[in-house]
Amino acid sequence: MRRRTFAFGLSWPGACLATVVAVSSFGLVGCALVQSAPVVPGPVDGTAALLADGRVLLAGGYSGGKTPATASAELYDPKTDKFTETGPMTVAREGHTATLLADGRVLIAGGANDSDGDVKAAELYDPKTGKFTLTGSMSAINSGGMATILKDGRVLVIDSISHTADVYDPQTGTFRTTGQMAGGHALGSLTLLPDGRVLIVGGMDDQLDETAAAEIYDPATGTFSPTGSMTTARSGHTATLLPDGRVLIAGGGFGELQKVPDVDLYDPKTGTFTQGGSMVEPRSDHVAVALADGRVLIVGGTDAFGRTIATAEVYDPKTGTFTSTGSMASDRYWPVATLLSDGLVFVAGGQGNATGPRDAQGDFPGNAPVASAELWDPSTGSFHFAGQ
Repeated sequence: MRRRTFAFGLSWPGACLATVVAVSSFGLVGCALVQSAPVVPGPVDGTAALLADGRVLLAGGYSGGKTPATASAELYDPKTDKFTETGPMTVAREGHTATLLADGRVLIAGGANDSDGDVKAAELYDPKTGKFTLTGSMSAINSGGMATILKDGRVLVIDSISHTADVYDPQTGTFRTTGQMAGGHALGSLTLLPDGRVLIVGGMDDQLDETAAAEIYDPATGTFSPTGSMTTARSGHTATLLPDGRVLIAGGGFGELQKVPDVDLYDPKTGTFTQGGSMVEPRSDHVAVALADGRVLIVGGTDAFGRTIATAEVYDPKTGTFTSTGSMASDRYWPVATLLSDGLVFVAGGQGNATGPRDAQGDFPGNAPVASAELWDPSTGSFHFAGQ
């Protein structure tokens, strides 16, 4: 989990990009019980970005406990099922964002490390050279960042703690400030809508309470404005764009151990949220991936008792229902995940083996980094290990 401390003095687990779990009654599926797990660096609170050539860039994070943030990076190639080193980054960081640009490079922004604290510097990864180079710096430190590419190729990077936002222009390599949010959205979500606007939902407000509030960023005006509120306040949830343009808000927590079982659906045409179905297993600190067929895979996280889980479920927007699918071999919270070009879902890193709820420092006692990656196959509904 993210160990760095924000300006107001509390430590929080990592969010996101992604966007960026005790043994369940659903059990383990397929060969996961007998297959040995390849060792993957898979640092915690790092990022995963799907490159234009189908490979996955894993960058930064830390390896659990009190270890420093790392500058290391690696590539996963689905064609060869192998991990190789690349980079490293110019700045060690955890809790940053990674956004694929139109030209195939990846913008790495924000985060924190043990020597510099919160990081303003940003850098670019070029898959042609395998190297990172510094680019412009943000206007403020970015300790609770989320990012998304805009339709014009620029990148919106927001700091949900300080309410500030920057827009990065890859043509000039510079950031400029843009509108300011009305409230805090720590551990909230950021989603690019079909019309080019951006939805910011939930998280924690300036009083560190879960909020149901949502805002819309309009890149045409560079301003944020309130939109409808969720039916339930939550943080640590996921937000996934559905094929019909609505946004699925799933999971999350309220208070120390209260998990939100019901989902919210945001309709950008009306600017309102409506309650959708209920998850098979209430969870937060998980990841969600939109599948090629329009469904949504939800993986891992922490359960109603604050324990890490390995279970997964699938949301079908046609029926508005959730169904269980195969469980991972490893329980994970805050892993990274992305949809591969062949339709498989890549899930890596995170932490697991938690034996109890978070302590006063925001840590799970008994947790450990998960140095492996798994692939979910939609045709079989099962996971198997990735990497050789």
